[in-house]
Amino acid sequence: MKILFVLTSHDKLGDTGKKTGFWIEEFANPYYTLLDKGADITLATPQGGVAPIDPSSDTPDASTKDTERFKEDAIAQEKIKNTKVLAEINPNDYDAVFYPGGHGPLWDLATDKNSIILIETFNKQHKPIAFVCHAPAALKGVKDENGSPLVKGKKVTGFTNSEEAAVQLTNVVPFLVEDMLKENGGIYSKGDDWAAYAVQEGNLITGQNPASSELVAEKLLALLK
Repeated sequence: MKILFVLTSHDKLGDTGKKTGFWIEEFANPYYTLLDKGADITLATPQGGVAPIDPSSDTPDASTKDTERFKEDAIAQEKIKNTKVLAEINPNDYDAVFYPGGHGPLWDLATDKNSIILIETFNKQHKPIAFVCHAPAALKGVKDENGSPLVKGKKVTGFTNSEEAAVQLTNVVPFLVEDMLKENGGIYSKGDDWAAYAVQEGNLITGQNPASSELVAEKLLALLK
């Protein structure tokens, strides 16, 4: 199993002066869930090099067994510091792609041409494409083979408007994931705020929030078996 993880390169939280990036738990849980099953994992970002960690995800409150494992894992940390450049990735080399969330993807992966082409290519090849929390933002400009939005008529989820309101970033983010998925014709559903919830439609897997990262990883694993 060769799996590509695509992370954000964006570290500025709008005009707040605060930092953002990817959410550690949404990377760490799927990373170890898949690694422990023998997956060969490559990390890529739009700019290559260091993938920025969202400081809000690196707190005692956000800590999990997987984030603690990541902090002790020199190999994983080295990978995060030396991601490959997305434009240089060949989708044919991988069996699936996974996008961890954090607020960063709203600014870069949502409009990144290389990311859009990559997802469209994986989808044409009927390979698993998986996203969690804010990462479904990367589907914003992605089309299916007929030129319609990829999510149109498909079951999807992602970070909810009420969860965004709870973290007081509704007016900071460039768009709301829930609204965007609905506007693109996705059949959006959600669980309770902060509860684990993920949906799958064919090769497309989406999870609602950080708590959903394990569900997404398990669904991805099931598709690869």
